[in-house]
Amino acid sequence: MTHLPDTTRPCRRLWVDIANSPQVLVLRPIIKLFEERGWEVTVTARDYAQTLPLLDRFALPYTPLGKHQGANFIKKAAGLVVRSRALKRFGKDKGFTLAFSHSSNDLPVACKALGIPHVTMSDYEFARLSHTLNIPRSAKVIFPEVIPFEMLASEGCTREQYAPFPGLKEEYYLADFEPDEQVLSELAIDPDKILVVLRTPPSMAAYHHHDNPLFYEILARIKTRADVCAVVFPRTPEQIPQIREVGADNVVIPDHVVDAQSLCYYADLVISAGGSMNREAVALGTPAWTAFRGVMGAVDKELIAQGRLHSIETADDIVFEKKGERAQRTIRDVNILVDLILSALPEDQR
Repeated sequence: MTHLPDTTRPCRRLWVDIANSPQVLVLRPIIKLFEERGWEVTVTARDYAQTLPLLDRFALPYTPLGKHQGANFIKKAAGLVVRSRALKRFGKDKGFTLAFSHSSNDLPVACKALGIPHVTMSDYEFARLSHTLNIPRSAKVIFPEVIPFEMLASEGCTREQYAPFPGLKEEYYLADFEPDEQVLSELAIDPDKILVVLRTPPSMAAYHHHDNPLFYEILARIKTRADVCAVVFPRTPEQIPQIREVGADNVVIPDHVVDAQSLCYYADLVISAGGSMNREAVALGTPAWTAFRGVMGAVDKELIAQGRLHSIETADDIVFEKKGERAQRTIRDVNILVDLILSALPEDQR
């Protein structure tokens, strides 16, 4: 479906806040479609992990506001107050019609104070703190339909707010993805070896309160495999020394932002102790293994039940082999998400 901008309407302004690296990928095509529909989009972004470099890579204009305060709960709470106030100052008198974020804890607080309708999106039902902040302050709550309404109702979500979408969010934002083989030469990947892409645990996240020794046991097993070449994407600089302590000569830690999605596409298997990269691999038809040690969400449970994602109990569970025939990609229309976001507004404002 083609949506042409209506030039007879007053300017409609969307405010998007990006607080973490994966959100750049999720929100990029949504921002693009809003602009194609004639909206003026303003992006604010938190300095955390690869968020700002990714925005630069995709040439998305943004205003940097605030930074991550680390894993300490008291510092997180203080950071929420400080950044929400900064966003409130930023958004005042800007004339925003609507605001949207994927699990930003700061934007809904600022929008509630400013009277700007906010729409939240997420795909993990057990991020309790985030939902406590987001759901009561959002006009619409967008989640995968595999997560039942009853799970969100316990967090205060109403039927009027609930806006489910089919499939994985990754099947939407990777819809226009075209792999680039250059990433393999950029990282000097040996094509004869089994390529493994890994993502570290979300150690700074409020929903992940414990260490994950399994991830480092997996690295230790990779160290013994002369037929394997591995690339690890740390979430924070603090994780890099622990990765290097394993002493695996066949493990590469990129020192700059690389095309991780192309790497996942060409990989023989992807292993993540989080969620987004595994689901990207699933969406791209690459075998994926989860080493996540938090409470497993409904999306990943369903993927495991379908055989599209594999669970790891010990490092010996992983099957290291060259990828066979690629699983078929599922591509979804990003307009579905845009329409759900716009459903927060009256018809004449969309």
